[in-house]
Amino acid sequence: MADEQVKQRGEAPGPPQENRTETPQRIPDRRAGNGAPRYQRPGDTPFALAGRVLSSRWRALRDRFSRDFMRRTLRIGVSARIFHPEPGATGLRSKNLQYLEESIAQWVMSRDVLVFMIPTVNTNGLLHPSNITLRHYARHLDGLVLQGGADVSPQTYSESPTRPEWSGDRARDLYELELLHEFVEAGKPVLGVCRGCQLINVAFGGTLYQDVATNVPAALAHVHTDYDAHRHAIEFPPGSSLGRMFPNAQRPIVNSIHHQAVKELGRDIRIEAMSYPDGIVEAIRYDKADFVMGLQWHPEFHRAGGTDLLDCTPVLDEFLRAARETRL
Repeated sequence: MADEQVKQRGEAPGPPQENRTETPQRIPDRRAGNGAPRYQRPGDTPFALAGRVLSSRWRALRDRFSRDFMRRTLRIGVSARIFHPEPGATGLRSKNLQYLEESIAQWVMSRDVLVFMIPTVNTNGLLHPSNITLRHYARHLDGLVLQGGADVSPQTYSESPTRPEWSGDRARDLYELELLHEFVEAGKPVLGVCRGCQLINVAFGGTLYQDVATNVPAALAHVHTDYDAHRHAIEFPPGSSLGRMFPNAQRPIVNSIHHQAVKELGRDIRIEAMSYPDGIVEAIRYDKADFVMGLQWHPEFHRAGGTDLLDCTPVLDEFLRAARETRL
């Protein structure tokens, strides 16, 4: 009946249909004779394989940790300058202000590090007491820069100011002294600039000339109305680490913006540079720490790669190198 219907449609009859199921061709077994993948080592055991896997994972974690550790951006704290309220003033001038001078921040940031201004902390505030202390900053930051600013108060090194205008900033002294000691105790590097250099000396029992022109009449003028354009030469004493940083510098020129200076050295403090030819201390270093150094001049006002003033980027690099080596 079906063949007749095909003939009527003019179609050629096909072969008879069979009800059969084709068996798919089996993919050849490419494993070794013992059933293990051929890429495994002959005679390998699960324990040996597990050991190699764990070893590989450990190498990957170690390499990743080393890479991240070396590439992690350094975090450098800078002490705050303090503006005290002016009597009778209104607005901002009637408030306590803490601020950061732009040049010092830009100088440190030139090496691609993060800069944080460290504020004073108030653990006895009536309205907003804090459990945060300066020790927390020393713990979490990699290094400290003490920036320049107001005079160190003679009271801080057990003297009385010989003139009212030389009374300095006692409140800032107390804040920065605590900050300095916390970073030193934490094993973190410290770089003091101008006032910061003087504070490092005082922190370890040293004293200052309240006014270089008054106390050392034969000295050069170390402060001038030209401000950072005023300059003089310095010398590095034998054995100075600064001398090793600048082996080819013969009496380099630095700026001079200070009327106070180091007088009696603090304990374990050594001289790193002196002004020429009057011998006023221009740089110091604390021997009981890996890196605690003070520069009397302002390196942030020296142009990188410049030839007229000493290029101080080697000092910055040494400071940051110490920060990387001592960070947690």
